[in-house]
Amino acid sequence: MAASLAAKLSIRRSPLHRYLINRCISQPATAERRKEVLMPPEMPPFDYVPPPYTGPSGDEIMAKRMEYLSPSLFHFYKTPLHVVDGKMQYLYDDKGRRYVDAFGGIATVGCGHCHPDVVAAIVEQTKKLQHSTVLYLNHVITDFAHSLASKLPGDLKVVFFTNSGTEANELAMMIARLYTGCHDIISLRNGYHGNGAGTMAATAQSIWKFNVVQSGVHHAMNPDPYRGVFGSDAEKYAREVQDIINFGTSGNVAAFISEAIQGVGGIVELAPGYLPAAYNIVRKAGGLCIADEVQAGFARTGSHFWGFENQGVVPDIVTMAKSIGNGIPLGAVVTTPEIAQVLTRRNYFNTFGGNPVCTAAGLAVMRVIEKEKLQENAFEVGTYLKERLNALKDKYELIGDVRGRGMLLGVELVTDRKLKTPAKAEILHIMDQMKELGVLVGKGGYYGNVFRILPPLCFTKEDADFLADAMDYTLSRM
Repeated sequence: MAASLAAKLSIRRSPLHRYLINRCISQPATAERRKEVLMPPEMPPFDYVPPPYTGPSGDEIMAKRMEYLSPSLFHFYKTPLHVVDGKMQYLYDDKGRRYVDAFGGIATVGCGHCHPDVVAAIVEQTKKLQHSTVLYLNHVITDFAHSLASKLPGDLKVVFFTNSGTEANELAMMIARLYTGCHDIISLRNGYHGNGAGTMAATAQSIWKFNVVQSGVHHAMNPDPYRGVFGSDAEKYAREVQDIINFGTSGNVAAFISEAIQGVGGIVELAPGYLPAAYNIVRKAGGLCIADEVQAGFARTGSHFWGFENQGVVPDIVTMAKSIGNGIPLGAVVTTPEIAQVLTRRNYFNTFGGNPVCTAAGLAVMRVIEKEKLQENAFEVGTYLKERLNALKDKYELIGDVRGRGMLLGVELVTDRKLKTPAKAEILHIMDQMKELGVLVGKGGYYGNVFRILPPLCFTKEDADFLADAMDYTLSRM
């Protein structure tokens, strides 16, 4: 029997077969096992060759970037990637080399790079009417608003269009303050909600906050099952929300804002049952509940269309951006008719919010998600990829945690599993090596030690195997 198994292992070398064998034969993460000789993985075939690139070199672009763009801009990799073309889940550099894009423009390219249906919608609308104003009628904005409302529960059906997630969250926070007559807002530590005046206050990571006036926001303990002091005990975390209300406010609050899965914070999925408990406490204090769906929305979690649905709650306000337009600058705030009335107290207007080209792209995105069953694919492929990543966690001590849902996954690297010491240097090395193999991933978390895996929802199992094999190969050589 042992000889038969050995023969099979020597003959069948596909990524899926290696994965299944590793899952069936449980082995400890020992040095002996890490000596297993792995070959560099082969990228899945794809029927597209970009046209030759004839533009300026990466060095020329970098020189102009350093001279004319903000010094706050940073880049990944020792040698910055020069991207000139994209098609579905793949990107191409100036030499024509193809990469599996597992970062998706930071969870922004949901349907795939240059998806033909989205591109066609943008081109056709641009030919007819590029911009006018919402002071005139146009059916595209109303068609898209209706499409969004049809995907939301309860009475969430009034849409305000913006240009970004930061703008959407700023507007949501203002609406909550106007509606309740209160100023205090509660957000979660480790959360990220934008870099505007109000949203920077709601953001709770010092690396994203400047030393400017930020008032009226209290930061509750993060219900982080991996690093949190209470593990996955949602009730204990929720009690701190009540303590903040009791001891940090007048007893009433304007709102509670949170992501269901923290994106910039390192793909932290909140402890199960936390949002129902927190929402109940906040509503008793007269506050509204805001769901930040900028990264988790639009079918990315696979199991549901919106991230908050994974916690079984219905918010009062939902904010969204990123995947909403597949890369087009677009965001939105959706709330109830009653709450929406507060903006009629004064004039409220957004010049580009609801632009016909942007909303045409958004409507095309909704149709592509439905037509190509991208939510189902996100669930199926995302679940498969998470299993593969968990298999690597069993194999390598450097991987401390694998978490997330669908196409919103995180892999946290630590040099000591017990102390959970962030592997800051190691993650940079692995990212660079994976890029050389043809895989692009992001990183995040407060310590910068979490791989953020956020591919387009058209990602396939073959792509998932290639990513996991590239990570396996890189880790095996450390």
